[in-house]
Parts: sequence; C-alpha cells; structure tokens
Amino acid sequence: MSTPEDNTATAWTYLMDMDGVLVHEDALIPGADAFLGELRSNGTPFMVLTNNSIRTPRDLRARLLRTGLDIPEESIWTSALATATFLANQRPEGTAYVVGESGLTTALHDIGYVLTDRDPDYVVLGETRTYSFEAITTAIRLVERGARFIATNPDPTGPSLEGSLPATGAVAALITRATGREPYFVGKPNALMMRSALRAIGAHSASTVMIGDRMDTDIVAGLEAGLQTLLVLTGISTRTSVELYPYRPTRIVESVADLVGRTTNPF
Repeated sequence: MSTPEDNTATAWTYLMDMDGVLVHEDALIPGADAFLGELRSNGTPFMVLTNNSIRTPRDLRARLLRTGLDIPEESIWTSALATATFLANQRPEGTAYVVGESGLTTALHDIGYVLTDRDPDYVVLGETRTYSFEAITTAIRLVERGARFIATNPDPTGPSLEGSLPATGAVAALITRATGREPYFVGKPNALMMRSALRAIGAHSASTVMIGDRMDTDIVAGLEAGLQTLLVLTGISTRTSVELYPYRPTRIVESVADLVGRTTNPF
C-alpha cells in the first residue's frame, strides 16, 4: 500500500462520499460529526460527494441536519451538479429532455438549459423514484432521433429500508438495449466528477484525499483523478473484497472516527 511522501508538510483538502461514509440511510455514522467538526475548526476545505441526483444541495443539507451533521450547501457536490457543469462546458445554454427529479432539473435550469421534448440536444437521465414507462419511451425515441445520451451515474441499484431499488444505471441499460446507444456517465467512477468538485473548491489533486466506502466507485475515481484515497469499512467494501481489485487505496480505516485528531496528517 503506497504512502504519500512528506505528508506532514501537506495541507490536505478532502473529498468524501456521503452514504456509507458520513451516514447510513438516515442515521449518523458514529464519529462523522466529530470528523467534520475538526475539518471546520482547522479551516480545512472539504466537499461531500454523492452520485444521487434526486435532491438539491439545499435538500441534502436539510436531510443531513436531521442526522446531526451541519454541512453548508456549497460543500455538497452531486452528480446532478457535475452533469450540469459538464453540459455547460460542452454546449452552453442548450436543451435537454430530462428523466429525473428536482436535483437534476434545478441544476440544469441554473446553467440556462431549456427542458423540452422537442428535438433536444441531450436526453439526460438521472435518479428518480417515479420512473414512468411514458417518460422512458419518450427518451428512447429522442435518442433514436439523434439526441445525445447522458446519464448522471452508472449505479444499477440504490438502497432503501425494504431492499434494493432500480437506479440510474439500470434504466440507462434499458434505454441502451432499446436504442443501441450507450450513455456518457458523468458521476463516479468517472474522474470527471472529482475534477469538477476540485475546481468548485479551488483545490489541487496532489493535496487532496478522497474518502469512500466503495472500491469500484469512490476509490477508483480518486485514483484516476490523481488523489490519495482512504477506504472506510462502514459501507460497501470490506477488507476481503479489497483483495479482488487490481488497485488499492492509500489507506484503509474502520471509519472516519479513526481520522479524528489526524486530519492534518491522515497517513
């Protein structure tokens, strides 16, 4: 396992996943409040990342407050915001047909996009709890007519108290099977999401740590963006499953609670 050189002299910036790192469902992961409190006390820049595009940063802030975490809106970066940033750079003030909820539609409105089902530049697929056959059919027909296909993230399922739910990746696969067109996924594990988050807080990859609970999204995205990586074992990946991958995190810890008192020197 690699160790950053001269890490005691580095002023670290932090990117971190939300679910599995700070919260699990709607419950605080023990120590997450102390960890974030230490970052704020030290004036350490950080950004909380999530592949979920359903909620706006304001909505997510309210959700996190109920668990006991006080995170400013500007410190929350969603796959919807990353997708909007990508589209604003690719085709400013374009048009899109959106299958998704307020987190995605608000992000696209904020960059000046017009949402339409009349010859849009893009079909943009995000997370929603109300996927409709009609909306998916419209998306398929628009992609067939030449609309570029974008999806916020490739996650095939999402968690709920009752078990797994179909997520963006699963619905994207349906549209791909019907059209033969693969989407461009913006969210993790695409390192583009990491780089857009870094730009949002003015951070540099060489002095940034990515904390995540999944080897196949958080850790690989951090590695490909040139970040140091910390795997926590409070979510999906385990010490055993780490051995299945050809890459490794910089360090493995039980939870973010293990980083309290060490945020200026996490390695």
